[in-house]
Amino acid sequence: MLISFDNMEETVIPHMRGGEGRVMARMYTDGDNKIMRGKLEPGCSIGLHTHEGNSETIYILSGTGKVLYDGEYEPVSAGSCHYCPRGHAHSLINDSNGDLVFFAVVPEHLG
Repeated sequence: MLISFDNMEETVIPHMRGGEGRVMARMYTDGDNKIMRGKLEPGCSIGLHTHEGNSETIYILSGTGKVLYDGEYEPVSAGSCHYCPRGHAHSLINDSNGDLVFFAVVPEHLG
């Protein structure tokens, strides 16, 4: 199955998960997975949240920023891959002067 983000409508999500600013995202969701290409403008973030019934993998396509993961900050840049397992908490933060573009997959875990 081919997922073409360029052919999807962009969704603007203000204060995603309680974060600052907005996230621009193109998403595919089928109930089992959420697959997304997103962009955080400078100063924007996805708020701190815990993955209870799922996990998340975020691959940074361009830009720089940081992840707050279980209370520790981790720098991210193009080529970085961050994983947040079920039961853990994280936040994605663009603390740079340019856009932070990322690809994320959130699989739902049964049981």
